[in-house]
Amino acid sequence: MSADAVSARRLAAIAQLHRERPRHRFIAWSMIVLGGIVLGSWLSGGFGISGWLTSDRLGHARRFVHELRPWPVRDQAWDWSAVTDWAVGLWRSGGQEAFLGTLAISVVAIVLAGVLGALSSLAAARNFSCPQPLLPGGRLPGRGVELAWRALVLVTRALLVFIRSVPEYVWAFLFLAMLGPTAWPMILALALHNTGILGKLSSEVIENTDAAAPGALRALGASRFQIVLAGIFPLSLPRFLLYFFYRWETCVREATVLGMLGMASLGFWIMDGRARNRYDEMFFFILVGVLLVWTGDLVSALTRRVVRRA
Repeated sequence: MSADAVSARRLAAIAQLHRERPRHRFIAWSMIVLGGIVLGSWLSGGFGISGWLTSDRLGHARRFVHELRPWPVRDQAWDWSAVTDWAVGLWRSGGQEAFLGTLAISVVAIVLAGVLGALSSLAAARNFSCPQPLLPGGRLPGRGVELAWRALVLVTRALLVFIRSVPEYVWAFLFLAMLGPTAWPMILALALHNTGILGKLSSEVIENTDAAAPGALRALGASRFQIVLAGIFPLSLPRFLLYFFYRWETCVREATVLGMLGMASLGFWIMDGRARNRYDEMFFFILVGVLLVWTGDLVSALTRRVVRRA
């Protein structure tokens, strides 16, 4: 059989599969409704783009891009030595301290959130916070005991929903009023918000964990603490670390933003450069923040690789 004939048969088979594909009216109508919502939002929200290309806006854009160029070479040829001296000066004057401060704030915040999130996840997991955890065939408890465990799960889940529904910025404002312009308002704001997120995600990991090994431990008479250490923790650790490091990267970014409240982090220097119309310095500190996020992403990837191999 020739190559053209084989190709034609393949195309015919693909066309046949396309015609015989399952069709769901719900999905089709959902896409139509979604398109209508997007179109209606665009028309009613005033999102026009006709004013984007006016001469004034184009002039502002050109001036902004021009002022992103480092000050020593703004109106002359590029000189790497001059740019390096300028960057080193900014790094020594505030960049290094802001880099380390932002890193420290994010690390302390995510460690607190990780510990509190792990503890709250056990109370929020329905297959663990019950009279007979991971042992469906156990002795039936009394009605009062069962209701007490259900109340614990509901209260814990409600608390996690509450603390993660309040943005970090709002928590920081509240703690700033109580503790003053120190690093602690940022740490507590990030830790509290991420406790709600990690607690929710970790509880779902526990509920979706294969119950064979923890259930066997429970059947042998293991206590709840022993089930956590020997059963749940080893099985859930890779997914815990995935969420933990993802939220750490978020903490790094949010610690940068919260510095705009006047607390010592990269956000303070970004805001300072913006206030003084020194966009080159502002962009330099933005790049320092990008470097910090890249560092966190590298540490996250290496740590999860080591855990997978172990």
